[in-house]
Amino acid sequence: MLARSAIRTLSSQSRMFSSSASRQFKVAVLGAGGGIGQPLSLLLKLDPLVTELNLYDIRGAPGVAADVSHVDTNSEVKGFAADKLDEALDGTRVIVIPAGVPRKPGMTRDDLFNTNASIVRDLAAAIGRVSPQACICVISNPVNSTVPIVAATLEKQGVFDPKRLFGVTTLDVVRAARFLGGIQGVDPKQTPVTVVGGHSGATIVPLLSQNSHGKGLKGETYEKLVHRIQFGGDEVVKAKDGAGSATLSMAYAGARFTNSVLRGLNGEKGLVTPTFVKSPLFADQGVDFFSSNVELGPNGVEKIHPIGPISPEEEKLLQACLPDLKKNIEKGKAFVAQS
Repeated sequence: MLARSAIRTLSSQSRMFSSSASRQFKVAVLGAGGGIGQPLSLLLKLDPLVTELNLYDIRGAPGVAADVSHVDTNSEVKGFAADKLDEALDGTRVIVIPAGVPRKPGMTRDDLFNTNASIVRDLAAAIGRVSPQACICVISNPVNSTVPIVAATLEKQGVFDPKRLFGVTTLDVVRAARFLGGIQGVDPKQTPVTVVGGHSGATIVPLLSQNSHGKGLKGETYEKLVHRIQFGGDEVVKAKDGAGSATLSMAYAGARFTNSVLRGLNGEKGLVTPTFVKSPLFADQGVDFFSSNVELGPNGVEKIHPIGPISPEEEKLLQACLPDLKKNIEKGKAFVAQS
């Protein structure tokens, strides 16, 4: 058994979250019983900025809540069954949505559309009715379409605030840093990579040239790294042999992004991270949602940063990204228009 001092050390190391003040928030996880929702709920229980954690799902959420509630951090956890969605949303400041079906072997994120689109639309309608002031962090795939679905649903209700809607693309950032660090043999903390575009295959554009460890990569090494960042999820789906997708790493990425949103709401300055938001950067090309570096703050989105200088290889990736991304966005909007 571990000595008490060792346990305390491990406990402190496991807390990946930052908090610059004592202000805390009520957070809801919609889809808390699933493969992403369960570890995400556990990680959010560890976040010092979370005062209350409401866990909702069509099945299993009360059990997950009872389990997570035993973790020795100072936040209250409540579980809500399928008919208690409005109660779960009441008074929340941040809502995280991992609800939906996972990918299976051979499926792309777009293959998930028909099922997950309806789930996300219905959850968005409830948010617009009960908690329209909340920041919404969408994990449910395909993010390129589900974020526009949420936006269009809220627009129908007259409560859409583009500063408070985020598509969580943090897993692409996490993978890029980890994979680049592995190639260069350095700590991934030294290899942060801005990833722009969307959150599916070729719409994922890693700006490796903007990192000192990535800008020198050329040829096959560069191409293999880009492909791995774009299609890293396929590795996990294949390795799990039909038993799931990237749930644990996505839960980590979702919790990390949620913590950044909470820190921004808490007034912390200088929080910049890629996220998929309503954006003017390529709106003139019909791409009105785009992931790029976004500064977070008390209002949610405080500033959308330009892409900055990119290499010729990255320019090609960007040009390949935009047509697919436009189709994904239009598909989401059309779904709501026809609903």
